Amino acid sequence: MTELRPITEDNFIDAFNLKLAPGQVKYVSHPIRSLAQAYVYRDQCQPFGIYHDGEMVGYVMVIYDYDVPEYNVWHMMIDEKKQGNGYGGAALDRVLDYIKTKPFGGSDKITLTCNKENPKALGLYKSRGFKETGNEDEDEIELSLLLA
Repeated sequence: MTELRPITEDNFIDAFNLKLAPGQVKYVSHPIRSLAQAYVYRDQCQPFGIYHDGEMVGYVMVIYDYDVPEYNVWHMMIDEKKQGNGYGGAALDRVLDYIKTKPFGGSDKITLTCNKENPKALGLYKSRGFKETGNEDEDEIELSLLLA
C-alpha cells in the first residue's frame, strides 16, 4: 500500500537519497531544495515521503497559499528505480485526500505546475481531473483542480 509520511528528523536522509532518472532534473527539484523551502514556509506546508510497503519511494510537498487562498502540490517525484509501478498515481490520490482535510485553511482549489515536455506527469495530473489554466511560465504550465 502506498502512503504519505511526514518528513521528520527520522527520514529526511532517505528523502535526500532519492534519485531522478537521467533527463528528469529539468522537470522537478530535488527534495534537498524542497525541504529548504519547507523550512522557510513551515507554517503553511507539509513535506511528505511517499512510502510503499515501508520503503520511501518518492517525495511530495503540499503548500497552502494564504493570499489566494489555495493549495499547491510542489516537487512530486518518484525515485528512478521505483518509477512505472503506479506509485505516483497512488501518492497523488493520498495528497488529494490530505488536502480535502483542509489542514492549513479553507479552499477547494489545488494548483500545480508541470513541465510542458513531461507527458507522463501531465497525463497523471489530467487523469485526476486537473485542467490547464492557460497560465505559463517559461517551460511550465499551470494546472488546477476544484474539489467537489
